[in-house]
Amino acid sequence: MDKLDNGYRVLKIKEIIEETPTIKTFIFDWDMKEGKIPVPGQFIMIWSFNGVLDEKPMSISKIDTVKGEIAVTVKQLGEFTKHLHSLVVGDELGIRGPYGNGFKVHGENILVIGGGVGMAPVKCFGEYAKSLGKNVDFIIASITKDELLFFDELCSSFDVYSSTDDGTCGFKGFASHRLIDLLKSSSYDMAVVCGPEIMMKGIYDILEESGIPGQYSMERYMKCGIGICGQCCTDDTGWRVCVEGPVFSSTYIKEISEFGKYHRDSAGVKH
Repeated sequence: MDKLDNGYRVLKIKEIIEETPTIKTFIFDWDMKEGKIPVPGQFIMIWSFNGVLDEKPMSISKIDTVKGEIAVTVKQLGEFTKHLHSLVVGDELGIRGPYGNGFKVHGENILVIGGGVGMAPVKCFGEYAKSLGKNVDFIIASITKDELLFFDELCSSFDVYSSTDDGTCGFKGFASHRLIDLLKSSSYDMAVVCGPEIMMKGIYDILEESGIPGQYSMERYMKCGIGICGQCCTDDTGWRVCVEGPVFSSTYIKEISEFGKYHRDSAGVKH
């Protein structure tokens, strides 16, 4: 592993796992002795040396301090992620970080909710919480069965409740519908959530009504990842998702007026 003066690590891809037809996990060796041990919920910035000039934030989906490995799990959506999906074991990427605030463990009974590729950071957290002796359940949601991320892997160690929009696996409906049904028979001290923001807003409303504190991993367009550019600032608080987030507790998420309503693109235009 070589370190550049600008803070980048140049890492070779150690392993690639095809998780679903559109999602791959990339595993890297990581020196855990450098004072840069990630925590679940943090992200790294990734840059490719093969002509794709943009740099993107990626949530960390695996932290293995014994093997000295981390991973990111990437859904193919645009030019950058299409390029990442074309890489093979042994190819190199520029990586800096970890950055941001991660999830925190509270209580004994924890519910982890992930939608689509939003399962990446919360799966990492769920495994960490279980290693501390906590009771952890998962709700995994996707459009269809083939896109249920980490489903088979997690079923071997956790109670997993699936929901699919088309009903091809588990509960037919959205993650919010599955949550309402689950809370009829189960109670939790806290929940962590990541997925499409409209999904997270629905989950937030249900958890607030049920008196369950939540932590939410937000996604915004980031350029620097270290709080300088201001690209990822939220209305009306001005909080930087890359620094004050990406994980916000329910106490703070309610102060972000744009949550579940809109986001801004690279030019700052609302969508």
